[in-house]
Amino acid sequence: MHRAPRGTADILPEQQRFWEFARTALAAAAQSFGYARIDTPIFEDAALFARAVGEETDVVQKEMYRFLDRGGQEVTLRPEGTAAVCRAYIEHGMQNLPLPVRLYYVCPMFRYDRPQAGRFRQFHQFGVEAIGDSDAAVDLEVLQLAAASMERLGLGEMTLALNSIGDAEDRPRYAAALREHFRPHLAHLGQDDRRRFETNPLRLLDSKELADESFTASAPRSADYLGDAARAHWEELLGSLDALGVPYRLDHTLVRGLDYYTRTVFEVHPAREGGQSAVCAGGRYDGLIAEIGGRPTPGIGFAAGIERLILNMREQGAEPPDAAAAPLVAAYRGARAKTEAARLAARVRSATGAPVVVAPERSLKGQLRYASAVGARGVFILGDAELERGAVAYRDMATGEQQEVPVEQAEDAARRSQA
Repeated sequence: MHRAPRGTADILPEQQRFWEFARTALAAAAQSFGYARIDTPIFEDAALFARAVGEETDVVQKEMYRFLDRGGQEVTLRPEGTAAVCRAYIEHGMQNLPLPVRLYYVCPMFRYDRPQAGRFRQFHQFGVEAIGDSDAAVDLEVLQLAAASMERLGLGEMTLALNSIGDAEDRPRYAAALREHFRPHLAHLGQDDRRRFETNPLRLLDSKELADESFTASAPRSADYLGDAARAHWEELLGSLDALGVPYRLDHTLVRGLDYYTRTVFEVHPAREGGQSAVCAGGRYDGLIAEIGGRPTPGIGFAAGIERLILNMREQGAEPPDAAAAPLVAAYRGARAKTEAARLAARVRSATGAPVVVAPERSLKGQLRYASAVGARGVFILGDAELERGAVAYRDMATGEQQEVPVEQAEDAARRSQA
């Protein structure tokens, strides 16, 4: 028997109300801050992500779905959204728009990762990007948008973790300090972490294998190695958060897993013990657009995994609004009535916007059982007798009451049932 590929999931009809609510609420949050939607292709040139995300990252080394297309070009299913949005920003001349350009997306991503609760190989992200302004006020806006997105979903008890990893020119001094700190512990490092020690020691702070080691917790802090510009930016951001009473905690081991980050990096975690890992994460990427061929342009953004958000909604008991209205059912007796039932259903749908389905061809008793099974709030019943009188019977499924109305008043009966 065929099954969904490992690391993927079917989104069944009974789950759709969470998904529809999440997509709608997250888009509304972005739009309330002035962000406009962008959609990029589901696959891109593989070199884009190797260049933007970093050759030494787990995403590029282990997780990308890379393959040759029929033309011999190496492409990859999109593993993250920022590089693709920045590519679109360059390609379509968005630097000529008022800055910062504010964009958001809701789309599937693909990473060959170990499946676990809330993490899949095909997953969905809500993300935002603010491109073209290095002001700490834009960092503040993005952090506020992240909080507003959680609130729109009814999620509480969230913790904002923050760090600054400085500018590219600050990185060599900090990298040297990290190597000096980790060198005595090389015997405790696995093969991947030994490679990171040589190529990008900041990634050691992001290592799952070293997360619980005391020598990781005592590692040098990036905030102590900031240059003057990065320090001023960091202090302005923290001052704004304090002035507005936005709660946060500083986490000096927070560096994020992609090489393009600069200055502000952050994650949002459920605060309760045993909660899932970050539901939302991001940061500033002031060198990324230049790295992939554009003019030097600052940017900041975040992404939130919708599967993990919905998992936390369920765990916190955050229910979406009531599902779509219960349908009406058009039942019938006889071939002629069956045709008229389809005509009636179309007219009521058009006039009222109410969902109306035509019952399957069964006995009238069977059709009424069907209406009960699908949760119908009312049933129109047509037969030869009703057709002769130009009428239709309407049964209220909640009360069991049934009355006959002129067929041209069927829409009124449907509207009364919606009230």
